[in-house]
Amino acid sequence: MNGSKILEMGDLMSVSRKWLHLGLGAALTLLSAGTMFAQGESEVIANVGGVKVTMGELEQEESAKLLSAHYTYYQAETKALDELIDKRLLEQKAKSENLTLDQLIERDIKSQVKDPSEDQMKVYYEGLETEQPYEAVRGKILDKIRELRTKKALSAYVKALRIQTEVYVTLAPPRVNVDTQNAEMIGPQKPQVTVIEFADYECPYCQKVAADLKKLQSDLGDKVAFTYKDFPLPMHARAEKAAEATRCAGKQGKFWEFHDELFRTKGLDLEQLKAEARNLKLDGDAFDKCLDSGEEAAVVDKDRKEGMRLGLNGTPAFFINGHFMSGALDYATLRQVVEQQLAAPPQGAGSAGK
Repeated sequence: MNGSKILEMGDLMSVSRKWLHLGLGAALTLLSAGTMFAQGESEVIANVGGVKVTMGELEQEESAKLLSAHYTYYQAETKALDELIDKRLLEQKAKSENLTLDQLIERDIKSQVKDPSEDQMKVYYEGLETEQPYEAVRGKILDKIRELRTKKALSAYVKALRIQTEVYVTLAPPRVNVDTQNAEMIGPQKPQVTVIEFADYECPYCQKVAADLKKLQSDLGDKVAFTYKDFPLPMHARAEKAAEATRCAGKQGKFWEFHDELFRTKGLDLEQLKAEARNLKLDGDAFDKCLDSGEEAAVVDKDRKEGMRLGLNGTPAFFINGHFMSGALDYATLRQVVEQQLAAPPQGAGSAGK
């Protein structure tokens, strides 16, 4: 989670008060709502002609309609929890020094904020789209800069508290089972965590995250297995054949080598794909025949249909022990969720694809 959370504040004199009321209110509202609506997978939620429908069946069979909504709610929960954690850290710090929260913020935040110089305020004024003279808006400019600097100081202060304090979060992204039968996997045969990625070789975000996934594999590879699923997007003309090419390379035992090179070189034209096969010492004729005939197109399409069943509409998309995360995630975020799963107690049916 982001330790440098910027909190909502009004004028300078009510920074801590407004943050406590609004931030905590939002956090408690969302977290209590999450508890109120949470239902176990085995809970019966409908009865159709004597046949029971469980929450697990609904989540699995209608995931295309529900997964994205659950993830949006999870992101809201995460934001609210971040604010609540920040509040708890400040409260603990104040208590340890026999101060009220207002006294702590006055001493360590407000007192450290310096007013801008007149020249700095005039530069700020020049960036405003206003016809009012400088003197007429000077006071508002001063208040705004004070507010921005106070936010920045508070953000840095809370970030430092997070570093000094052990904070363990168990709130996890929404979970769904993913079919990994016959999928390409690298890592231990019985991993503690499985990271499944749906990606597109032409997607710039997938290309960017590829290096982070390699680092994660290097750092935690004895505990984590990585599975790749093809989800070529319709706007990427070269992605389909690139996906087929890695599958053709896989038939000769070099799926991951080919996969890694495509994300590294971004050479996705047909002649580049064939040249890469030869660079990796594959049987060129067999590779060309596989690629030109579309021999692996059905395998790629199977992955794409699985992604559509899950409700995916972009790449990259990740399922970490089945927990869904989407977008251009960085190494720190990926590792945080993986480590959360490593620390979690084993779940009998908790592994993705089971």
